[in-house]
Amino acid sequence: MWNYLKRSKYILGMNSRNLTYIRPSNSLRAIRIADNKLRAKKLLKKANLPVLETYGIIRHSKELDGFEWDKLPATFTLKPNRGLGGEGIVTVYGRKKKYPHPWIKADGSIVQASDLKNHIFNILEGTFSLAGLPDTAFFEERIRLLKLFKMYVRRGIPDIRIIVYNSVPIMAELRMPTKESGGKANLHLGGVGVGIDLGSGVTTTAIHRDHLVEYYPGTRLKLRGLQIPDWKEILKIAIFAQKESGIGFLGIDIAIDREKGPLIVELNARPGLSIQIANLAPLADRLQRVRGLKVKTATKGVKLAKDLFGGEVEEEIEETSGKKVVGIYEHIDLLDAEGNKHRATAKIDTGAYFTSIDASLAEELGLVDNVTRYKKARSALGEEKRALVEISFWLDGVLIKTEASLSDRSHLKNKVLIGRHDLRDFLIEPSKILNKK
Repeated sequence: MWNYLKRSKYILGMNSRNLTYIRPSNSLRAIRIADNKLRAKKLLKKANLPVLETYGIIRHSKELDGFEWDKLPATFTLKPNRGLGGEGIVTVYGRKKKYPHPWIKADGSIVQASDLKNHIFNILEGTFSLAGLPDTAFFEERIRLLKLFKMYVRRGIPDIRIIVYNSVPIMAELRMPTKESGGKANLHLGGVGVGIDLGSGVTTTAIHRDHLVEYYPGTRLKLRGLQIPDWKEILKIAIFAQKESGIGFLGIDIAIDREKGPLIVELNARPGLSIQIANLAPLADRLQRVRGLKVKTATKGVKLAKDLFGGEVEEEIEETSGKKVVGIYEHIDLLDAEGNKHRATAKIDTGAYFTSIDASLAEELGLVDNVTRYKKARSALGEEKRALVEISFWLDGVLIKTEASLSDRSHLKNKVLIGRHDLRDFLIEPSKILNKK
């Protein structure tokens, strides 16, 4: 469970963050760019950065009266230009033939042109704008859900929030919409926030309603361990967006379209602090570490992000869960019959239940006399009996005493395979790099 005293400490850092970083870093011009989606998109597109296509813009009632609805595609998103927190957004998922303007929303309800017209009128009146001032409505392409998220999300599109300061990404979070949030990737509405390790692009700890969670709400789908595709490219896009917009303390939202890849959704000059709860780390510490650094290129910014902040979340996960984090391949110290240590590299495989060891290696270590029983196993040669022997080994500082099946692994690089029976005290991080030592 999240430590509320620690959480309060992070949130109390908001005033310090505003005074020390946002005000000096974000000029009035930069804030105006962030608060104006169309202006930001025009600037980013001119810089050849990936943005969503705009289908139409309505600035006043005359343009609304003369708008050609038939030119809209079957699927699109309607947004207020100066909207806040996802308010006022309408997403259309398809078209039905039997209606004159046959659009359909994710819940199956029909959307007529008259419905959209009334909604746009509210946008123009400023119902959803930052200060309640008159606004502009625009139609934008709808992002197509990435296959990675299909099992999780039924409505809406997940996005990735990245905080960039001094041309260095310092923190990232996957924001996932839920049924409770109405399909919006907004944590205040009930969305899920999942920390992302900057070094690997793999999701780590997750929060829902400010509580640590392991699974996506209402399912047994784990939120930890998802590999975000195109991670290095996403970090570069975030850095380039900061350089082009001039927003020194930037929160950028990027979504991944299943065909086009990463696309910039929005820029934010006043990103919230929930991202640090999902990452179990305070922003202030990371901001301080990159303050004053000379970062000339996006490549350098990405490298700094990975070197400075990659893997730090792993330590927090171990502290919170009480479990060690291991990769697919790990060094182990096998104990021979005399209790002496022998270094080997093992493969971590949760698909296998039992640990197995190469028969020749077991004989070399004097372990073949420790047969406890036999078990049936299936292989390419059919069903066979394998002997189980007692073995002991150290994995990441943990002594494991177990039974391992004897098998012929002479043709394999790793002479030991560790199965899930012996991984109860560990979390598996697929992207963790094997230490050469």
